[in-house]
Amino acid sequence: MKCPVLYVIACAAGPASDLGKLVGEAVEDGWEVCVIGTPAAVAGGFIDKAGLAEMTGRPVRSSWRRSGEEKSNPKADAVVCAPMTMNSANKLAQGIADTYALGLVTEMVGVGVPVVVLPFWSTALDAHPATRRSVNVLREWGVRVLYGPGEWEPHEPGTGGEQLEKYPWSRALRLAAELTR
Repeated sequence: MKCPVLYVIACAAGPASDLGKLVGEAVEDGWEVCVIGTPAAVAGGFIDKAGLAEMTGRPVRSSWRRSGEEKSNPKADAVVCAPMTMNSANKLAQGIADTYALGLVTEMVGVGVPVVVLPFWSTALDAHPATRRSVNVLREWGVRVLYGPGEWEPHEPGTGGEQLEKYPWSRALRLAAELTR
């Protein structure tokens, strides 16, 4: 039986350094995992490309393939965007697909693949009117945004590092699994 395929899309935010927690759990649960990072997440050293490639057996992608270049990832059954920054959430809600990572998420929403978003931003960024509007737009499109009481809540500015241990990686993975059943 074919393993379900999970695209894990990571933005440049603190929890990205712990992305192996999500990827390891997904692999253990029988997912075939493809990791895609935003250019800032990859170039900024937020994710461990070599370690994640070893865990998944696939290179971490961050750029589009060239015309004629073979596809390297199988078709996704679900997508988890974690961590997702306020900037990427706002871009996604506006249909801006200026990176490979955002282009993939936009495409997955368009073809009906279940998408789970696990944000990470401060209360200062959350206070901007565009942020909540973007979360609402994504939800209207059927994207499952783990945001609000009982899920994930923004942290006070300057305290992001203190939030890493309780970042709900497993919750995002369980929800992706539920949505693919």
